Amino acid sequence: MPLIYIVAGEQSGDVLGARLMAAIARLRPDIRFAGIGGGAMAAAGMTSLFPMRELALMGLLEVLPNVLHLRRRLHETVADIARQKPDVVVTIDSPGFTLRLLRAIAPLGIPRAHYVAPQVWAWKEGRVKHYPGLWEKLLCLLPFEPAFFARHNLPAAFVGHPVLESGADRGNAERFRARHGLAADVRILTVMPGSRRTEVSRLLPVLGETLNRLSEPVIPVVPLAGPVAEAVRAGTQSWRVRPILIETADDKHDAFAASAAALTKSGTSTLELALAGVPMLVTYRVNPISAAIARRLIKVKYVSILNILAGAEIVPELLQQDSEPGRLSAVLNRLLTDPAAAAAQVASYRAPLDALRPAAGLPSDAAAAAVLELLATGGKLRA
Repeated sequence: MPLIYIVAGEQSGDVLGARLMAAIARLRPDIRFAGIGGGAMAAAGMTSLFPMRELALMGLLEVLPNVLHLRRRLHETVADIARQKPDVVVTIDSPGFTLRLLRAIAPLGIPRAHYVAPQVWAWKEGRVKHYPGLWEKLLCLLPFEPAFFARHNLPAAFVGHPVLESGADRGNAERFRARHGLAADVRILTVMPGSRRTEVSRLLPVLGETLNRLSEPVIPVVPLAGPVAEAVRAGTQSWRVRPILIETADDKHDAFAASAAALTKSGTSTLELALAGVPMLVTYRVNPISAAIARRLIKVKYVSILNILAGAEIVPELLQQDSEPGRLSAVLNRLLTDPAAAAAQVASYRAPLDALRPAAGLPSDAAAAAVLELLATGGKLRA
């Protein structure tokens, strides 16, 4: 029975890993799995070598005290792969750990795939020079990524974006209103401040004041991301309009369906909202020094994937000094009071979302096919 070793380092990778396992199992029920994952991959039938949460560290202040422990876990993973001799190794995102792992196991001669391309096309393109020899196949979420990596002689394949399988487009507005005791005429605004402590600490005060300046009364709904849930609870205590805080994916998707508009940080949340057909405003803030450095390094015109795919600002972006309550509330007021503007924005989502679809089937199916091709050919894949 062939063995596929999968390594995920954070919650989003765990979800991707579980979907990949399910898709592979549908095609090849004889496949066995081992590796590192969280609850979703455990539910799909894999026992993790150690708890995935030990790898889910973000930011210098979190990583530095754990460097020695992470190094031990890396050596432990390499040793486990050498002992189990899997037929394929698949690493998912979390490049700080997974790319080191791919390099460390290169002498073992095991075919390797990395799922979720590092976004070096956006900035720090010079990092590409460190990638040759790390994988036999790179599984890309965005349609333009394979051409970018091909220019650097790195094998890559577009498999589609997992947001298409998120369920964000299957929410139920009536269920959300009933669950939270909201009348049919109450206007709901989804607010998504991020999943990192630095994002939340900078954005929450701005977002709270923005709500105070809206001309239309709204009930804010804030989905909680695990790593910052308590910080968001504390940071929204002072908001004049107390938000509804939600914790499950189903409740989040129901909130999307019920929302008149959304105010969100940049990232995958914009794709979720677009899939759900929610008009939105994108904002983001980092410290001024980081912003100055980023402006010199970033090679793309927009921060939202929707806008990058469309090649135009179909979703308003108010960043840095423009991320202030007066400007944010003005744009939101228009989305809340001008049905034509809101409808036009939602209509513009179709093309970029279509671009995220693989040639056939679901993204997890395309990823599974790429991994099984790697298994069948022993790493000698078509370009």
